[in-house]
Formats: sequence, C-alpha cells, structure tokens
Amino acid sequence: MNTTAREAKLAATVEDPRWAAVVARSRDADGRFWYSVATTGVYCRPSCGARLARPENVRFHATREDAERAGFRPCKRCRPDEQALAARHTEKVVKACRAIEQAIEASRPVPALAELAAGAGLSRHHFPPLFPKTTGLTPKAYAAAHRERRLRRELASGDSVTDAIFGAGYGSNARFYERSNAVLGMTPRRYRSGGANVDIRFAIGECSLGAILVAQSERGICAILLGDDPDALARDLQDLFPRANLIGGDAEFEEVVSRVVGFVEAPAVGLDLPLDVRGTAFQQRVWQALRDIPAGDRASYRAIAERIGAPGSARAVAQACGANVLAVAIPCHRVVRTDGGLSGYRWGVERKRALLQAEAKT
Repeated sequence: MNTTAREAKLAATVEDPRWAAVVARSRDADGRFWYSVATTGVYCRPSCGARLARPENVRFHATREDAERAGFRPCKRCRPDEQALAARHTEKVVKACRAIEQAIEASRPVPALAELAAGAGLSRHHFPPLFPKTTGLTPKAYAAAHRERRLRRELASGDSVTDAIFGAGYGSNARFYERSNAVLGMTPRRYRSGGANVDIRFAIGECSLGAILVAQSERGICAILLGDDPDALARDLQDLFPRANLIGGDAEFEEVVSRVVGFVEAPAVGLDLPLDVRGTAFQQRVWQALRDIPAGDRASYRAIAERIGAPGSARAVAQACGANVLAVAIPCHRVVRTDGGLSGYRWGVERKRALLQAEAKT
C-alpha cells in the first residue's frame, strides 16, 4: 500500500464513528459490529481490553462471520465468538421456560431439572447455573412466578378462589394462604374483587420536584408518585388500586407525608417507614439491589443485572425500574446507562437529573 492509500485508509478509519467506539471500549457497541487487526490476524469486540491497535491496521465487519471469512480468528482476550454461544444457550433456556409454562397452564407438575435440561439439549450439570444467568431466576422461582401470574389471571377472570388456587398448581389452600400476602399483597378474595374494601390512605403535597402523592396501606407505604398535575397523580393511584377504599389523609397522615417529602429532599437521611413492596420475584430482586446503592452513587443496568446473578438481563432490569411506584424509596434514579448517560425515568429525566445532582452535593 503506497503512502497516499495508507493515509486515506487511516483518515477513513479515524473518521468512522465505529473507531470512536473502539477507542472508548464501548460495551454498548458490542454486537453491533466487530473489528479486525491486520498485524495480529484476530478480530475483536469493540469493548476488547487489549492494547489499542493502530487505526490504519483496523477493518470493521458487520458480522462475526464476515471477519472469519476474511481470514481472521477470534481474539482470545475478548472471545467475540462466545456471543454466538450465548445466543444458542439463550434459545435453549427459552425452550425450558416454555416447558415450565406449558406444564403450569395444563395444570401438570413442572418437569424435574433433569427433564428440563434434556428437553433443552443441555447437560444436567450445565443447566442449573445457566438458567438463572439467562432469566435472573432459578427454574423453581421461574415456575413460582408463572404460577402466580396464572393465579392472578384466573382470579381476575372470576374463577372461584379454590379453583384458581388449584388450577395454578398449588397443592393445597393452606400452602398458598401461607404466602398469599407476599404473592398478591392481600387475600385472594380481596384480590379477586380488585382490592375492594382495602383501605389506602393518601395525600398530595409539594416538593422541589413538583407534586408528590404518598399512599399507605396497612402494610406500609405502597406508592410515592411524582408529577406536575396533582389530579393526574390521583388518577394514577386509582389505576394502581382500582377498587380499594382511597381515603384522604388526615392530620396524622400529613405527618407521614412530611417525612416522605423530607426524604425526597435529602435521600441520604433515609426513610424510617415500612414499605409495602409488591412485584414479581425478579422485580423484588432488582428493587432490593437498587436499595443497596448508597446515596450519591450510581450503577448501570448491566451492573445491577450482574449483582443479582443475571448478567444477560439488563433490559429486564430496566423494565423493573420502570415498574417501580415507590419513587426515591426504591432509588431507580441511581441507575444509568453503561456510559454514564441518563436514560428514561418513570417521572421524567429532568427529575432524575435533579435527584442525582442533589445527592452528589451531600
């Protein structure tokens, strides 16, 4: 290659936005493209931690197969070929998930681990650790979560409580009632009636972030909602608890609201009030991990997924953050993109930025 051609190749590479991703070792770019290095004969992920190659020696490839057809072998440091293996593993775990779901929907016993592994084409040894790595739950917990979803669906459709309990695969009424509050947040009969006769006290106040609604059940604070329109917040509460008895706050409850507002203004002081946290098993794990993030710190969705033992579930972690109805108490505002940028927030990105800036000053 003559000098002019080499300089043109260098300029083209440096100006390519993919080169910036390689220089930044961006994990967000992984899977979008691969790059090869002529002097070493290997191809890598954009996030590879190896010594940065000279740009004139770099080629970009749309797929892993393109790089291999061009004669490059996978880098032993970043192992770009393992992405294909991970995809195959995900397909097999999804097959096991479908087997669990089909058994529960047909009111059959959930297959044993060995049977699930064989059906997915995995060994009995590799299947147990691979399943939670992909889904965030053990097979037993995944089955329990799907059983709970079926129970909620059948109770909502008007089935008798007993039929719904046995239809969802619970061995006895007594076994289910031991966990009914954890599963439904109330008794099955109350859940079937849409939470009718459940008392929820609430009040709407003001804080530095705008309007704030605080609601409390007999178990604890069940909602902290932020917004610009107090009426809209009240409607949101009605949507969350469509048939509960919503009771306007009295002087005693106004004290609770004041404590919550004080916490929103200064999260580092903590909130010494019980919480009524309702969610799936996976959401509960994510929310607990969020509560473990100290005020002033941040964590990426990917990091939270790794902390709960499900490194491939960053997208599901983001969905769990979006389902949180306890603003600040479950600090989903402390979760950011891998590059540190702010992503979506149920109550608006500007409120997320304000909360993070306030915490950074404490």
